[in-house]
Amino acid sequence: IIRDQEALMERIKTTETQLSHERSQNHSAYEQETQRYQSERKEQLKREIALLKQKRKERLISEKAFANEKKMAKLASRDDIHARVNSHPVKLLEEELRNLRHRLKTDKRLALKVLESDISDVRRKTPVETQERIPWRSFVSIPLPGVGQLLNGQWQKGILFLFASLFIYLVAIPYSLGYGNYQGTGLSGLVTLAEGGARLHRSIIFMVEGIIAIFLLIFTAALILISFRDVYTTEKKKMQGIRPFTWFESRQTMEEKGFPYLVSLPALIVIVFIVLVPIMTTILISFTNMDPQHQSKFTWIGLANYKLIALGQGIAGSAFWLILGWTLIWTVGATTLAIAIGFFLSLLVNQERLKGKKFFRTVFLLPWAVPAFITIMFFSIMVSSTGPITQILRALTGQIINIKNSSLLTRIFLIFLQGWLGSAYIFLLSTGVLQGIPSDLYEAAEIDGATSWQKTMRITVPLILFQTAPLLVGQYTFNFNNFSIIFLFNQGGPFNPTLYGNLAGSTDILISYIYKLTIQNQYQGVGAAITIVISVVLMFIAWLGYRNTKAFKEEKL
Repeated sequence: IIRDQEALMERIKTTETQLSHERSQNHSAYEQETQRYQSERKEQLKREIALLKQKRKERLISEKAFANEKKMAKLASRDDIHARVNSHPVKLLEEELRNLRHRLKTDKRLALKVLESDISDVRRKTPVETQERIPWRSFVSIPLPGVGQLLNGQWQKGILFLFASLFIYLVAIPYSLGYGNYQGTGLSGLVTLAEGGARLHRSIIFMVEGIIAIFLLIFTAALILISFRDVYTTEKKKMQGIRPFTWFESRQTMEEKGFPYLVSLPALIVIVFIVLVPIMTTILISFTNMDPQHQSKFTWIGLANYKLIALGQGIAGSAFWLILGWTLIWTVGATTLAIAIGFFLSLLVNQERLKGKKFFRTVFLLPWAVPAFITIMFFSIMVSSTGPITQILRALTGQIINIKNSSLLTRIFLIFLQGWLGSAYIFLLSTGVLQGIPSDLYEAAEIDGATSWQKTMRITVPLILFQTAPLLVGQYTFNFNNFSIIFLFNQGGPFNPTLYGNLAGSTDILISYIYKLTIQNQYQGVGAAITIVISVVLMFIAWLGYRNTKAFKEEKL
């Protein structure tokens, strides 16, 4: 390696000498020749473009072909001129010198890496002697991460952990004590919730800043633990005769094993502040009395909100079980209907005897292609008191049938409407699976004497369910929280204050009920409690559904 580098340096010196010599020479003749070549090449380009225009005028080539040929001619002319200019002796030597210097730099870096690797191998084979029997440095690093690494002679790693110590003592701990808070008092703000504070202080801000303080302390504990384990492991190995890692070895280990963690760290920080902080805030609000009378300042009330929900009491809890029952009926009915329609349509379109398959596929995908907002509002207008469907029903029956004023009719119509809207997605999934099923399976079934019904139930349905079961479970969870169709169609109505009170309608599902509680009526405490309950139940049901699907039990067919 050293000989190669010496040869490279000699070549660099020779090239530099040649370059100095060429720069001192008079290249006016070459430059004039280059300018003449540029002029001739530009004239040639003009002739080529003129010829192309003539061909276009005579309609020998299309407009697109003319544009492409013109573009290619310009690129060729530019490349020729560029090559001519760069063929200047000075330019060639400058390019060669740049390449040689880059090669020397790369070779030096590679040689240094090889040397450090060889040194590391020698160090690994050479034991170290120590009289220590207690890893005391690791305990010193607990209050101040980085000190233990410095005591072990790992200077670069120690400096990195000292930056972590700066974060701990200048950011995390002061913020947790209330310094730098917007209004809150750090962790203590979670306890007081602005009780006894200024008139403009808000409990929600105290709560959020307290939650942020908790996560900062979790980061602090993680940094201290990582530093402690690093120093402790190094000391234990040292007691066994293994030398501490050099910075080269630490960096190499970090690149090989720690790279996934380093890449994931920014995403983890974003997840904490965008996902975990709101979730924690919702959970904590469910234990408070945040309602229209306690918007600015609220207090802890324990499990009172959950008790109201479980017993069906209070202004919000009285309608909970009725709405939960309808939500379950809606979820099962609308989703199952959508799956049945989508699956039936996919079987129909994939029949070999059917003509015009492209047309039918386009029609069946329209509910998915057209924004659901437009479809929902269209049908809402159609079944209004003055809508065309209402008028047609009146003409046919001689009675006024107002669907939006009847709880039963509205619920039935919503289930059928969502069945139609959701069928397009199921149709698309099933069609993709059907087209991927080998025809050999059906041919073998026919040889065994299977009927069309048996082929469908024994081959088609199991294969479709195997590949789409997780997505079908997702459809049930989606419709459980399908806010848009319920709210846009009739805003959860018709309203029945006798059964549902003044906060909910007879077709409200839990998600729309939570919206009315929290956004429209400001019962955030009870709304958060309902949110937590349905989230836990829904996650558990979804987990059971995913766990019991063959697609998750088996890796392949």
